[in-house]
Amino acid sequence: MSNRLRPEDQQRVDDYLKTSQHQVERKPFRVWRLLIAIILTVIALGLLSRFISRLAL
Repeated sequence: MSNRLRPEDQQRVDDYLKTSQHQVERKPFRVWRLLIAIILTVIALGLLSRFISRLAL
């Protein structure tokens, strides 16, 4: 991919990204934890909907 910025603009962008507020250490993204959370949420909502339907009948 070619750079569409002029060199002086690219330098300003690089300087901006090097500031301390943009250098935050982050934990690695855990896909399996997110997948498990989504599955548990779907199961919990399904059980809640069954419970509510039993109360309504």
